[in-house]
Amino acid sequence: MYAIVEIAGQQFKVEEGKKIFVHKLEEESGKKVEFDQVLLIENEGKVIVGEPVITDALVEGKVIEQLRGDKVIVFKKKRKKGYRIKNGHRQYFTQIEIISIKEKAHKKAAKKEEGEATEVAEKPVAEKKPAAKKAAAKTSDAPATKKSAEKKPAVKKSPKGTKE
Repeated sequence: MYAIVEIAGQQFKVEEGKKIFVHKLEEESGKKVEFDQVLLIENEGKVIVGEPVITDALVEGKVIEQLRGDKVIVFKKKRKKGYRIKNGHRQYFTQIEIISIKEKAHKKAAKKEEGEATEVAEKPVAEKKPAAKKAAAKTSDAPATKKSAEKKPAVKKSPKGTKE
């Protein structure tokens, strides 16, 4: 069983027990984290694809440690100009171990989502006012008139080599 999850703006393929490095999260080492942005779940050949996410799916993980990646050297040079700049950069990462992948989230969360969906459906849809349609029709019936810009007389230039 595996899932594709969006974590900190990036997509990761995760499996239970797998350790992954993600961009730095604000969680402390040893804390549990839950990711609800599950895009796809594969379970014994059965694939569930979200549109764009699977609403009742959840991936649980545990923060192992906060660390920094290898140094990346950024070197800029413009030849024949004496311009050389060398910079280094180390990215911050969080190592996470995936504990479980759940297709169905907790019942409380599912009930909460159902309650929100009914509230949205009950709101009345605003009707368009007929006055706005009449105003739009009047403006479209009138012919468009363009005012042409006044043209200035062209200035004559003398050919090269002649003096005036």
